Amino acid sequence: MITGIRLRSLAAVAAATASAAGYALLIPSTSSNDGGGGSVLESIRRRISDPTAVVPPRDVQRATLSGASSSEPLDILVIGGGATGCGVALDAVTRGFRVGLVEREDFASGTSSRSTKLIHGGVRYLEKAVFNLDYGQLKLVFHALRERKQVIENAPHMCHALPCMTPCYNWFEVIYYWVGLKMYDLVAGRQLLHLSRYYSSKESQELFPTLAQKGKDWVLKGTVVYYDGQMNDSRLNVGLACTAALAGAAVLNHAEVISLLKDESSGRIIGARIRDNISGKEFDTYAKVVVNAAGPFCDSMRKMVNENVQPMICPSSGVHIVLPDYYSPEGMGLIVPKTKDGRVVFMLPWLGRTVAGTTDSNTSITMLPEPHEDEIQFILDAICDYLNVKVRRTDVLSAWSGIRPLAVDPSAKSTESISRDHVVCEDFPGLVTITGGKWTTYRSMAEDAVDAAIKSGKLNPSNGCLTENIRVVGGDGWEPAHFTILAQQYVRMKRTHGNKIVPGAMDTAAAKHLSHAYGTRAEKVAAIAQDEGLGKRLAHGYPFLEAEVAYCARYEYCESAVDFIARRSRLAFLDTDAAGRAVPRVIDILASEHNWDKSKKKEELEKTMRFLKTFKSSKNAQFHDGKHN
Repeated sequence: MITGIRLRSLAAVAAATASAAGYALLIPSTSSNDGGGGSVLESIRRRISDPTAVVPPRDVQRATLSGASSSEPLDILVIGGGATGCGVALDAVTRGFRVGLVEREDFASGTSSRSTKLIHGGVRYLEKAVFNLDYGQLKLVFHALRERKQVIENAPHMCHALPCMTPCYNWFEVIYYWVGLKMYDLVAGRQLLHLSRYYSSKESQELFPTLAQKGKDWVLKGTVVYYDGQMNDSRLNVGLACTAALAGAAVLNHAEVISLLKDESSGRIIGARIRDNISGKEFDTYAKVVVNAAGPFCDSMRKMVNENVQPMICPSSGVHIVLPDYYSPEGMGLIVPKTKDGRVVFMLPWLGRTVAGTTDSNTSITMLPEPHEDEIQFILDAICDYLNVKVRRTDVLSAWSGIRPLAVDPSAKSTESISRDHVVCEDFPGLVTITGGKWTTYRSMAEDAVDAAIKSGKLNPSNGCLTENIRVVGGDGWEPAHFTILAQQYVRMKRTHGNKIVPGAMDTAAAKHLSHAYGTRAEKVAAIAQDEGLGKRLAHGYPFLEAEVAYCARYEYCESAVDFIARRSRLAFLDTDAAGRAVPRVIDILASEHNWDKSKKKEELEKTMRFLKTFKSSKNAQFHDGKHN
C-alpha cells in the first residue's frame, strides 16, 4: 500500500517537474550588461585577475573604516565575514557602493568552515516536494541547483563535481532512488553536472571497494550514483573576502562590533563601534545601511538594538569526523538517505581523507562548538553497518562541530516550520538582517540582502548585480592542467636543520595542492618556496608548504596560527595531531612576517593548542578500559 502511494506520488510530481524544468530552460539568464554593467564588469574582472594586484594592507583597510564619518559614511557596512557576509561585500562593491566589512574572528571562522563541503541542490528537499506535493520545496531545489552550477563555475579551482553513491538493499529501493535521482537530473536542466545511473552490486564493489555486500538481514542489490558539487569551504570564503578587497571593499578580520550607533532623533542605525582585536583600539564607523550577516550570532546584533527582540535563529549542530583515505575511494562519495533511526549518513572523499557525518541536531550557540563523544560514536556505528572494514575510534584524525543558523522569520504569523531557505528582514530601521540558507546559495542570498539594503537606504547603484559573472580571485584563466606549470617551472628550496638550503622537486602532490588552493595565484606561492627557502612541507604526509604561511600573511589577511591551520590550510580539520606538530613552525614564519616578539609567540602557541583541543581526534579523546569516555 505504502509502496503504491510512494510510486504514485513520484509519478504525480514528475509531470509538474518536467514542465517546470522545461520552463526553466526557456528563461534567459539576467544580463550583466543591464545598466551599463558590461564595461564595469570587464573592469572589475581585470582588476581581480591582474596577477600583480594585491589586497590593501590591513592598516589601510582599518583606516578606511575608521575614516567613514557621519558626514561621509559608507554606503553599506557588513557585520560578519562568513560566506554570506563576504558575498554581500562583493555584491555591493561591484554595484558601485562604498563598502566595509568587519568580522570578530577570522573569515570563515564559524559555520562557513565547518560545513559538509557539499555544494548541493537538495535531494531531500525534492523528496519532500514529491510526497507533500509542495511546489515551494520544488522551487528551493530549482534555485539551489542553479546556484550550485554558479558556485562551481565562479571558483573552478576550489570546486568540482563529485559522484555520490546511494546503496539499495531491495528492488523497490532501486526503482525508488533511480526514479527520484532521474527527477533530480531533470530539475537541474542546463545546470546538470552529470547524469545519474544505476550500477549492479558487482560494479558498485569495483567503484567503492569498502562498501559491504551483505549484512545480517540484507544483501546489496546495487547502487544509484548521482552528482553534486564539492568545495574547500573556508578557502572559498577567504577567496570571496580577498576578491571583495581587490574590487574595493574595506574588509577587516579580528574586528568586533561592540555596539551599534543610532541616530537618536530618527531611531535609525547609522553605524557601529568597533574594536580591533589585534591592536585593541576602538573606533566608530558610519554607514547608510548596516547588514547583519553574523550567522548564528545574528540575534546578538539585533539585541544590541532591543534586548527583548524576538529571536530568529534556531541553531542546529552538524558533527563531522575525518578518517583515513582508505575508508572511501578517491572521487566517490557514499550517502545513505535513511539509516535505522531515520537519519542520513554520508562518507565523502575530501583533500585526500574521508569526511563522515550525519544530519543536524538541536544545539546551543557557542563560539567554539565541540562534538560530543556519543555523537562521534554514533557516526562510527552508522557507517560501520555499510562498510566491510573495521571502523575504529582510533582512526579518527579530527572531529568538529558546526552550527547552522536555521531561520525563523520574525515577521511571520506562525513559527511552526523553521525555514530551510534564507530570511531577509529589516526589523530596525537601517539594520538589514540576512540569515538561514546554505553555502550553496550564498551568492543569491547576498544579492537579496544588497537589494534590501538599497531599498532601506534609498541607495543608487551604478549597475545591477554582477556576481553571477565574477570569478573568485585565482579562478579566472585557471585550467585543470595548471599544476603542470608549477611542477615544470619551480623547485622547492628547503632549509635543513643545519640552516643549509637544498633543492627539492615540486612534486605532483604539492603542485596540484597549490593549484587547487590558490588557482592562478599559485605561482606566487611557488616563487616564495623557491626564492625564499620555504619549500619544506609543514607536516609529514600532507602537501602544505611553509611558503603558504608567508603568502597568506602577505596576501590573505592571515593574522594568527589558527587562521592558517584552520582556514588558509585545512590541516586542523584533516589531522589535528599533524596540525599540532606544524604549529611551532607556522608561528615562526608568522612572527617573521608580522614582527612578533617572544611573548606574542608564546601567547599564539597557547591559544592555538587550546583551539586544537576542541577537535576531538583520537589523541584528544579520553579512553578507559578500551572505551571512550
